[in-house]
Amino acid sequence: MSTTATAVAPLTIEDAEALVAAARRAAEAADVTVSVTVLDAGGHLLAFRRDDRAVLISGETSTRKAYTALQLNAPTADLVDAVQPGGLFHTLPTALDRPLLFIAGGLPVHRDGRLIGAIGVGGGAPEQDHGFVTAAVEALA
Repeated sequence: MSTTATAVAPLTIEDAEALVAAARRAAEAADVTVSVTVLDAGGHLLAFRRDDRAVLISGETSTRKAYTALQLNAPTADLVDAVQPGGLFHTLPTALDRPLLFIAGGLPVHRDGRLIGAIGVGGGAPEQDHGFVTAAVEALA
């Protein structure tokens, strides 16, 4: 019996730039200034954008949201309850390469059902940031 591996196209720089542009358009439509980070499946930075008007910490926030979504392969909005006492990740160690951030605004990016990267947005309210990343991922599909 032979097995055939199915190749999945990785997240490219062009994809990453398209994700950043779509997230920024969604944020601008809501009159919110944000930072956007896109990571590949290995956690490497593919694209980053922080507008001059954005709060400096929003860049770190967007990166940590993307990293959390990538590491746990889940929307960060879905993980908030999991880190509360009694939640699934309440005792999750924080001694990873980067601290995780359990607040809405990070989404994993999939292609053909496989994880190929993640996007994070920081700068708006958590619900707004979640909407911006959702719009970006939908635009990439």
